[in-house]
Amino acid sequence: MPIRLRSWRRRLTVGAPRMVVRSALPWPFRWAIIAIVFGFCCSIGLWAFELGRDIAGLDRDAKDEIQSLKKEISEIKTELDTTKQARDEAQSIANTADTLVATEKASRTKLEEQVKQLEAQNQSLRDDLGFFEKLIPASNTTALSIRGIQVDKVEEGQYKWQVMIIQPVRGAPEFSGKLEVVFAGVQDAKPWTAGLPDGGQAIKINKYGRVEGRVTIPSQVVLKSVTVRVLDGGGVRATQTQKL
Repeated sequence: MPIRLRSWRRRLTVGAPRMVVRSALPWPFRWAIIAIVFGFCCSIGLWAFELGRDIAGLDRDAKDEIQSLKKEISEIKTELDTTKQARDEAQSIANTADTLVATEKASRTKLEEQVKQLEAQNQSLRDDLGFFEKLIPASNTTALSIRGIQVDKVEEGQYKWQVMIIQPVRGAPEFSGKLEVVFAGVQDAKPWTAGLPDGGQAIKINKYGRVEGRVTIPSQVVLKSVTVRVLDGGGVRATQTQKL
């Protein structure tokens, strides 16, 4: 049998070799076509889904729900703003209350100081009242009289003196004259005296008048008495000595 015939028989029988059919289209193009078809199917499915939602009214309900949620969010934001404003107002009220409390404390402290000052003034008025009570005339004399001679030590070497002069006559004319004050004491076991500067102090008295001043006394002097004289044209109208 010729060799070529045997070869044809081998190809046509069961023992012939397998034949593989290969496509002429490359695999990358196949995958691209498959992806395009798959995307087209997904687009159709999504379109069908959206169309179904529109037909069923689901999209409209979702939009309404979204609008409702937006409205609720806006209301909540408004409530938060209102709450913040109320909190700020409460903080402002608290700060104002603290300021009022501090002001009240300062006012109370000031009032306490004023009360102390009034008490001191009241005590001073009582002292003046006691001083004036001493000035009541002991008799119905019509002459110019000296009442209430008082000498107080203010500090070391400094003394404050005051004298009340009275005209007990109703409708008496104004008196113009001079007041002499002479201080007497002991210094180093020896008598010591001193008067006011310039020999005295000019005075004018209607019904009554209080005359006062300060004088410097050496610290070694021990005061014993003070003598007050009222002079009128060189004559003595009234005189009085007060022991200390």
